[in-house]
Amino acid sequence: MASIVIPYYTGKGHTKKIAEFISKGALEVPNISCELIEIIDLNYFPWERLHSVDAIIFGSPTYMGSVAGLFKVFMDETANFWIEQKWSNKIAAGFTVGTSDSGDKLNSLVQMAVFAAQHGMIWVGQNHVGSMHTKDGLSINEAGSWLGMMAKSDKDKTKLISESDERTSIIFGKRVAEATVKWNK
Repeated sequence: MASIVIPYYTGKGHTKKIAEFISKGALEVPNISCELIEIIDLNYFPWERLHSVDAIIFGSPTYMGSVAGLFKVFMDETANFWIEQKWSNKIAAGFTVGTSDSGDKLNSLVQMAVFAAQHGMIWVGQNHVGSMHTKDGLSINEAGSWLGMMAKSDKDKTKLISESDERTSIIFGKRVAEATVKWNK
């Protein structure tokens, strides 16, 4: 069985909601396990768990055009084992959420992709061209994001994430899980 871990930081719950939807999509793929780990206190973070899995999907809100501060600290803490390349050849992917349509969310995904590359990881992006092009009426990948999953916080703060971003997150999770299974054959 291939394994995925989703370490994420969430400010107001939006990123956590997307992580849950991505996990739901990943678990649709046979022979996959998926675990969520919220980044709260890095003094007690289960690094060994990330060392032992086949894929890591990184998640952070976009604040001021960048990953959230605690997520950046998480990235910096990996320098302690980066030299050993403990994550080399693992599948990697990323997701982010922000309030604005753009909000420079692409920059957060770029940060994650470069971070994964420095660890020798294999990056997986989106492969759904988006409902705008397929005319399927499902409102999938409305952001037109290819590097990873981008979402916009829903105006209805009780929902947190729109139905279209929920569908896109599930599809993205399934894609990363399929890539993980294929890579680990």
